[in-house]
Amino acid sequence: MTPFGTLTAPAVPLRLANVDTDQLLPGRFLRKPRSDGYDNYLFHDVRRDADGGLRPGFPLNDPRWADAPILVADRNFGGGSSREGAVYALVDAGIRVVIAPSFGDIFYSNAIKNGLLPIRLPIETVERLWAIAEADPSAPLTVDLETRTVRPANAAPLPFEIDAFHRSCLLAGTDDIDLTLAHADAIAAFERDDRRARPWRAPVA
Repeated sequence: MTPFGTLTAPAVPLRLANVDTDQLLPGRFLRKPRSDGYDNYLFHDVRRDADGGLRPGFPLNDPRWADAPILVADRNFGGGSSREGAVYALVDAGIRVVIAPSFGDIFYSNAIKNGLLPIRLPIETVERLWAIAEADPSAPLTVDLETRTVRPANAAPLPFEIDAFHRSCLLAGTDDIDLTLAHADAIAAFERDDRRARPWRAPVA
């Protein structure tokens, strides 16, 4: 997992509330291998018309925000199912930060585990960030996880809250597998001692 420290980049304004995981990644694409690139399916049914063409009015299709790694969304982003593929689609599309007033709880957890930083900010602040991005699509937004702030261009930093453990994992780029492997020696010692104490538990070839 790529560590997250500070990111300064334009932000995509997405004025859509209650974006659920099926909108982020429609269920029929879960059969596809991730190696195909889940970014191809991100917002597929909202982003594309019946013929598969890109809808010109959808913000992620706007060339002014091409490759912008910050998404500023509305309330209840990522609600619905527990599918982790919704986070894969965002990450594969190069999104590193999603700012919203609220998130689906499981989506929030899945985001952290995949190096995607979800930031909760009040709706009034989100509306301000939308206005800045729409007025100047190139306006940089700085997200600093170390100081837990979001800073619009030429403005004071805006603080956000994040659990200390989640913050440390994102800063270090540590996922659940890394956390487990950090205890590899202790796990190996336990297994070795357990085989001695209970040899009848060991599988026989």
